Amino acid sequence: QVQVVESGGGLVQTGGSLRLSCVASESTFNSYSIGWFRRAPGKERDFVAAITRNSATTYYADSVQGRFTISRDIARNTVYLQMNSLKPEDSAVYYCARRKFGSASYTTVGNYDSWGQGTQVTVSS
Repeated sequence: QVQVVESGGGLVQTGGSLRLSCVASESTFNSYSIGWFRRAPGKERDFVAAITRNSATTYYADSVQGRFTISRDIARNTVYLQMNSLKPEDSAVYYCARRKFGSASYTTVGNYDSWGQGTQVTVSS
């Protein structure tokens, strides 16, 4: 099964930017839509953004719309999450995952598999 590794997290001040990367172990990753999710301490894992396999369509949670941008580089088996204008409430562990074929929703955690270990994002006020 494909393995994914997230990176790019860190500590940033309010208003700052980070770019997260999600790198897959094999190119079959490129045949799937990919999502980013996040989990803050004591909370559920929430949808952040998703991108279709051909990059034609992207989806965003209302809370990040206009600040975050998801993209992918097929040649590198990589999906990125550019995060701008970060807020303290964006602090969480961020995960990427592969959307299962035939799934109806892009925002439901259960419609994804091949989760990475996550990367921590901390935004200081």
